[in-house]
Amino acid sequence: MRQLLERCCGLDVHKKSISACARVPDERGEVAELYATFGTTTPDLLELSDWMMGLGVTHVAMEATGDFWKPVYYILEADFELLLVNPAHIKHVPGRKTDAIDAAWIAELLSYGLLRKSFVPPPPIRRLRDLTRYRKALIRDRSREVNRVHKVLEDAGVKLSAVATDVMGVSGRAIMEALIGGTSNPDALASLAKGRLRAKIPELHKALTARFKDHHGFMLQRMLAHIDDLDADIAAISGRIEAEIGPFAEKAKLLPSITGVGPRAAEAIIGAIGVDMSVFPTSGHLASWAGLCPGQRESAGKRKSSRTRKGSELLRTTLVECAHSASHTKDTYLAEFFWQVTRRQGKDKAIVAVAHEILIACWRVLSTGTAYCDPGPGALRARSEEQIRRRAIRQLESLGLRVTLDAA
Repeated sequence: MRQLLERCCGLDVHKKSISACARVPDERGEVAELYATFGTTTPDLLELSDWMMGLGVTHVAMEATGDFWKPVYYILEADFELLLVNPAHIKHVPGRKTDAIDAAWIAELLSYGLLRKSFVPPPPIRRLRDLTRYRKALIRDRSREVNRVHKVLEDAGVKLSAVATDVMGVSGRAIMEALIGGTSNPDALASLAKGRLRAKIPELHKALTARFKDHHGFMLQRMLAHIDDLDADIAAISGRIEAEIGPFAEKAKLLPSITGVGPRAAEAIIGAIGVDMSVFPTSGHLASWAGLCPGQRESAGKRKSSRTRKGSELLRTTLVECAHSASHTKDTYLAEFFWQVTRRQGKDKAIVAVAHEILIACWRVLSTGTAYCDPGPGALRARSEEQIRRRAIRQLESLGLRVTLDAA
């Protein structure tokens, strides 16, 4: 096998140390392997960079090990061609295993061009990704805290959620604040209802006749304060995201044209895949990277499980949420597609299929710079009819028949 890279280096990255193996030509022109070990602090990483530059290294490869690779990658990316590699793609044969051997194996595979580069977005997209991930984590924390509020109310016998659609709405918050303040009279509590909830005052009277104790009020007060803090944090992060997404604002405005995709989802999608779709040659490459296409597992001519593989958690969960929204729309292509797949394979697989369709649409929108145009429910029926027609023609031709189609 012909060596493609003359000067390259493999890094085995750990929390406190990095084992490096550089493959460079010696005085006779033969490949020499040079080993060194470095720490992971910033001065140590700069020393690693100087060592490799002194050897004339041009390409560097490392495994994606947790988050330990990130500071290494960020410091080296300006001076070297970096390859971040999936550890599953470079498993060593059984036998001796040391950090130096691992680094040498990575360097050898790199020199022969056998490593596949993982997608690492540019710095502006990485900042956006960090912010959208953090916001999503805070939103999950808020949902958990709201669930705890429901649990405390149920424990106290306050059946507010059975009458009010949203206990965290204006009326619900007013009633809970009154409970915390020591008000226990059902009439007084029910009178705090606002808007359409006032039509349910008799039901509220029964729901608010409870045994709300002091410790319930103490916990509820802490929970509501925590929710308020989370709301403030989420709002602040959303403001920072708007500032970071500024250079990509035009593309971000196009994504909500896709059925089910809102402005917040558009920010998360761009934070996950960026706006430069040249890194994904086709929409199928993007779907495969995201883990939203059927798995290909075949052995001895038999098709094994087609379960989707694990992809980007942020992107997948965002697209699944968008798919749920799209499935509840009316007279749209994605809604009809959802119900068509549901009839054959069930709702869970249908949601993943719709998420796949949304991702394909995102790729097209970002690639072309044009808004999404919903083809409508009729397009799916036309496509199904065309597929039936082609399938029937193939079956007849396989029997040695020549097929000519004439309109009835």
